[in-house]
Amino acid sequence: MSKLWGGRFAQSPEEWVDEFNASIGFDQHLVFEDLQGSVAHVTMLGECGILSAEEVHEILGGLARLKEKAERNELTYSVGNEDIHLNLEHLLIKEIGQVGGKLHTGRSRNDQVATDMHLYLKNRVEEIGVLIRTVQKAILKQAEAHVETVAPGYTHLQRAQPISFAHHLLAYFWMLERDHQRFEDSIKRIDKSPLGAGALAGTTFPIDRHRSAELLGFSSIYENSMDAVSDRDFIVEFLSNASMTIMHLSRFSEELIIWSSQEFQFIELADAFSTGSSIMPQKKNPDMAELVRGKTGRVFGHLMSLLTVLKGLPLAYNKDMQEDKEGMFDTVHTLMGSLKIFAGMIDTMHVHKDRLQKAVNEDFSNATELADYLAAKGVPFREAHEIVGKLVLVCIGQGIYLKDLPFPTLKEASPVIEEDIYQVLEPLRAVERRDSAGGTGFDQVRKQIEQAAFLVQSVPSR
Repeated sequence: MSKLWGGRFAQSPEEWVDEFNASIGFDQHLVFEDLQGSVAHVTMLGECGILSAEEVHEILGGLARLKEKAERNELTYSVGNEDIHLNLEHLLIKEIGQVGGKLHTGRSRNDQVATDMHLYLKNRVEEIGVLIRTVQKAILKQAEAHVETVAPGYTHLQRAQPISFAHHLLAYFWMLERDHQRFEDSIKRIDKSPLGAGALAGTTFPIDRHRSAELLGFSSIYENSMDAVSDRDFIVEFLSNASMTIMHLSRFSEELIIWSSQEFQFIELADAFSTGSSIMPQKKNPDMAELVRGKTGRVFGHLMSLLTVLKGLPLAYNKDMQEDKEGMFDTVHTLMGSLKIFAGMIDTMHVHKDRLQKAVNEDFSNATELADYLAAKGVPFREAHEIVGKLVLVCIGQGIYLKDLPFPTLKEASPVIEEDIYQVLEPLRAVERRDSAGGTGFDQVRKQIEQAAFLVQSVPSR
């Protein structure tokens, strides 16, 4: 098969070299974006008088038929034609004759592939934003149901202070909100058209880059043609944002895995998001959460891979940049799949309120309440801290908890302690009292839910 660029070459490459060089095995994912870019380009060429109306009509008709075949999965690609651009141009010429060769007037594969990827990521980032909102709505639904469900709060994976379970869940809502904002902001960098930049230096044809950008729905064009064809910052930014998001999902996965263990039993994941063991019939494994946690590595890897590819490249285009696509496609697929799984997993999660209640009644997470109580009565906090620490030691020795201590023992520890201390030590009261802005107090959590509901354009249930 003769190459569309083969005029300068006396010999054809061997088949295995073709296979190593080709990207059609993965960049066929860009078929619809490539056709969209070609339609805009040829329309602009006609409007600028570079192609005749008849030529534009023939080419547009051929592109429309190729799109229909692509939608029916009827296009056959060839490794010999290397990439999606040359494959589609070859198929267009077969469809309408040599006039199809005029499609490439005033552009290069360098600006063509960059345009395709801008179009692809613009669409995918918008879809990812919708999926993030879906996960947030699932979190919000659970939070609304568990405002006054008291749970142990942890630091260092050690019991720290009692909290509203909704407060814990909402922490992930706000992480995802920042992720949503990052993706939304990144569209400003994605929404630029490289089309018409040519190989690196623009073109001698009197094209209208602003018009082709308008036809493609881009808000602006690259100001510098060399930057236009060599920029992959927008993909690096996408991979970075994706890494941040899946890191958040991985942290949440870790907690779901811990909470659903026999040792904790705080939650149970639905059967649809769990699997069993081939040898141990009693097992119910949180495999979907584990898979999301595991897929974090591949997303991080794609980010580091592209940064490494780009770090030593001179301007403008280099074949190394063919390595920008597979990681991008895989990250889109991985992140979108993880978000879909997560939305269902959280939405159907069952919370064992009785287990959470038992947990907060059988620990020392109310110790800070006693220290704060003493401080409020004028005892220096450092002294209060020591008094409570010694009381905890007494409890450990007797196998009891602070609320089980007899009043004389408490009074002996500090004369300022009164019998209202037992109310202060109740986990529900301890949570309720933490009413500082952004705190775990129930009124503060309800304010968070109102803010969150506004952001996802839903109304909190009452």
